[in-house]
Amino acid sequence: MTPFEIERLDFTTPAISTWASGDERRTNWPVVYVLDSGGSPDAPSVYVGETVSAVSRIRQHLQNPSKAGFRRVRVVIDETFNKSACLDLESHLIRWLAGDGHYTVLNGNEGIIDARYYERDQYRESFRDIFEQLRADGIFQRSIPEIENSDLFKLSPFKVLTREQAIAVEQIVEAFLADLATGTRSTSVIQGDPGTGKTIVAIFLMKLLADIRDYEDTDEIEQDSLFSEFFVPENRELLKSVRVGLVVPQQSLRDSIKKVFKKTPKVSEDLVLNPFDVGKSSTPFDLLIVDETHRLNRRANQSSGMRNRDFADINARLFGSDDLSKTQLDWIRAQSTHQILLIDEQQGVRPADLPSEVLTAEITDAKRLHRWFPLARQMRVRADADYVGFVRQILRGELRTGDRPDFGEYDLRFFESVAEMQQAIRDRNREVGLARLVAGYAWDWKTRGNGPGFDFELEGTGFVWNRTDKDWINSPGSIDEVGSIHTVQGYDLNYAGVIIGGDLRYDKLTQQVVVDRDAYRDKKGKENLAQLRRPTTDDDLLALIQNIYGVLLTRGILGTYIYVCDSDLRKHFASVLEGD
Repeated sequence: MTPFEIERLDFTTPAISTWASGDERRTNWPVVYVLDSGGSPDAPSVYVGETVSAVSRIRQHLQNPSKAGFRRVRVVIDETFNKSACLDLESHLIRWLAGDGHYTVLNGNEGIIDARYYERDQYRESFRDIFEQLRADGIFQRSIPEIENSDLFKLSPFKVLTREQAIAVEQIVEAFLADLATGTRSTSVIQGDPGTGKTIVAIFLMKLLADIRDYEDTDEIEQDSLFSEFFVPENRELLKSVRVGLVVPQQSLRDSIKKVFKKTPKVSEDLVLNPFDVGKSSTPFDLLIVDETHRLNRRANQSSGMRNRDFADINARLFGSDDLSKTQLDWIRAQSTHQILLIDEQQGVRPADLPSEVLTAEITDAKRLHRWFPLARQMRVRADADYVGFVRQILRGELRTGDRPDFGEYDLRFFESVAEMQQAIRDRNREVGLARLVAGYAWDWKTRGNGPGFDFELEGTGFVWNRTDKDWINSPGSIDEVGSIHTVQGYDLNYAGVIIGGDLRYDKLTQQVVVDRDAYRDKKGKENLAQLRRPTTDDDLLALIQNIYGVLLTRGILGTYIYVCDSDLRKHFASVLEGD
């Protein structure tokens, strides 16, 4: 590739006038440019664009009041650039800037694309060189690997959607706007296995709807975008007073998304809610997008006495009495006109979570009403076969010797030694970052509150549970700890080392995977539903624990390492994974 150039100038009319009289490529050539607010300490912001006439485009920006805070311009010029390459570079820079977190990115997300074009791989190599030059200029603070391993990047609304995801978003937004116009109530369901990008779709929808609501006639909407048709005055008017919320039942994931929204214009961390926020709200919502719907609760013992009182009070306020049959999903319906539910019915991990029959009914209704949007393409696990299906089958004991598919370059390994697995995870973490040990809840949390010692010991090696519930993966010392289901559900890792505890065993006589209730140490994970007079049977508990390990075993983007405590289950896993 021909070397690129980055030309720098002040964001002023005199500077652009002087600059315009030089190289013809400044007026008639595909380029990418970056506007930034300079050393502004209050609200450092950045905007990335592409154009075939840099002079004209920058002059337009100078007339736009929303760009008044910018101070500098950098224009990337390359003789080999074409429209497709510029759109691709623009998308990369926007995503990297959002993940870097130093600047607030003022772009919308409707123009983020991942199109194929001639010699794309070669162009993308040059993008990294452009990144490094911009980093030397102070536009980026961190390296690409550091950025791409961050939650700001992974949970950013500036994501490239797969065609499957983009079509789902387009159809959902189109139907939602039509429902707003006619006053029709609606429920849509997005269904997908782990790693299909359900959370990303939810976050993308929040940002896209906000962009449509707040766009100005002077804004530059990418006309080639799948979503450009929504940026019309009628839709802006429809969304003007619409109240939208993103419900995230899990505390750690909710806190991570709040951090992303805090850095994202037009959305706010206040829009990210827990189910109790929804139930207590005195003002109803027009639209609630519910991530991890399967983690909503039914009437069961909550995490504290206060939460138990809250549940009863919310039921009484919304339904006239503390109706024990009402769930947090009923709160969502009572408090909103429109709902978008993101569901994987095999990711419930506690008895209090919504039962599979409720989730199945939602999916069935959505299919009947043509509001069901399945996501099938695996976006997390880089395997050549159905890895998620394989994991669920082996956990159910449905596979036999040599039934392991070819997962291509995906690094799936079985370890006879937990110490060797721990060392391998440390090695991967040094190489690529985001490699962590995780385990089922098969040991007591003795060190809770940062107490001394270890929580459990295996083969003479001591292990400590996660020291924090919030953002554990990125916390200091997490490489020396073991994460639980409650710290990793909804997150990505590059490598996951999974310890399968004694809560799962293998019965050689029946050749079935069975549960060991006493070995499972999560009291909330196995208690009966007293208010509903429903016991948590061994069959119920087995399904929940299989779901937990199903989640843990599908966190790794590049690889999953497995160690099994129960000797008979270890032999069974080894026979399937290694053909012995």
